[in-house]
Amino acid sequence: MKRYSKITPEGTNDLLFEECQARRYVEKTLADVFAAHGFHEVVTPGLEFYDVFNPSVSGIGQEVMYKMTDHHGRIVVMRPDSTMPIGRLTATRLQNQPRPIRLFYTQPIYRSNPGLTGRSDETVQTGIELLGAQGKRADLEVIATAVEALEKCVPDFRLELGHAGFFRAVAAQLPVSDDVREDLRRVIEAKDYAALNRILDGLENTPSVQAMRRLPRLFGGEEVFDEAASLCSDPASAKPIAYLHQLYQSLSLTGLGQRMIVDLGLVQRNDYYTNIVFSAYVQEFGDAVLLGGRYDTLLDYFGLPMPAVGFAVNVDALAKIMLRRGQIPAEPQTDILVHGDGGFEMKALRHVSNLVAQGFRCETSVFETREQAREYAVLRGMGRIDYVGDTVETKVLKD
Repeated sequence: MKRYSKITPEGTNDLLFEECQARRYVEKTLADVFAAHGFHEVVTPGLEFYDVFNPSVSGIGQEVMYKMTDHHGRIVVMRPDSTMPIGRLTATRLQNQPRPIRLFYTQPIYRSNPGLTGRSDETVQTGIELLGAQGKRADLEVIATAVEALEKCVPDFRLELGHAGFFRAVAAQLPVSDDVREDLRRVIEAKDYAALNRILDGLENTPSVQAMRRLPRLFGGEEVFDEAASLCSDPASAKPIAYLHQLYQSLSLTGLGQRMIVDLGLVQRNDYYTNIVFSAYVQEFGDAVLLGGRYDTLLDYFGLPMPAVGFAVNVDALAKIMLRRGQIPAEPQTDILVHGDGGFEMKALRHVSNLVAQGFRCETSVFETREQAREYAVLRGMGRIDYVGDTVETKVLKD
């Protein structure tokens, strides 16, 4: 049975040459930013136990996880998210580390997206987690690091800021079940105004219902805060708005200007976000290239309560955008082909080693004759060929 031997599974694809170059360039660029800010790299397993991603905590539906069983019959999944495994890692191997703990990662995640055309099931992400730190200083540092990372790659991004606490405060005042609150979160995230109105039309038109109806439209500049404040009917909803406004004013000093937008309808898919949430978009890509926020209760699940904030960047998205824009440095071509005459193969290999030590990029000829070697070097656009026999004879093939 070879029916599927020449295709990749749906949602995956091979990367060739310049695509690999683009991915590695983005990975290194962002890793350099994170390391420069004191974050330390970690790698978590590609396979984790299903319990790590309990949907009630992670907000990741079991239907999107790739699942299998180990030899003990226990359910394991291919990593659908990096924050949850880092929470597990912190609560076990790093529990005695001084806080805050600064970590970054670069690794693929796997999610089944059958209904989302064009979205990959295998995506490389890189990001940071600042664990054991709370308050405005920590939030500003993480967002500023996200901004710096994006400016290195796609400076024309748009940054959107929201607050998960505002939605929760308003939703808590509605006489509906938890399931309906989740439906509200989902339709607000999608900015599905018709569906939102269908849910709210069945409720008494209280100030909380009016606020929920307006929530996905609270989108724009600093003026959004005044309208949001007018909709707040209690301290629980007013407090997140006041805090987000402070954060917005501080970030405005960094020169973000029109690239920063307030979106109080920004309600992330991962339900573990408790406070600020933020995302970034680039015009050529239809989805967020960066997602982040604060998740102060996530580590409770692993038995080590501590505040935390972080973000993840879609490396593949940035690589595609930058490659399309011509921003990726071309991979250097091979400078020299070294051909060893019969009986001088080992001398040729030593010659290659010497050239590589001098900084040249070299290939060793696998051909039997000088003529075949020269034809190959010309075909590959190499500028020079060295023939190794009793002596080394250098031929320049192009200027």
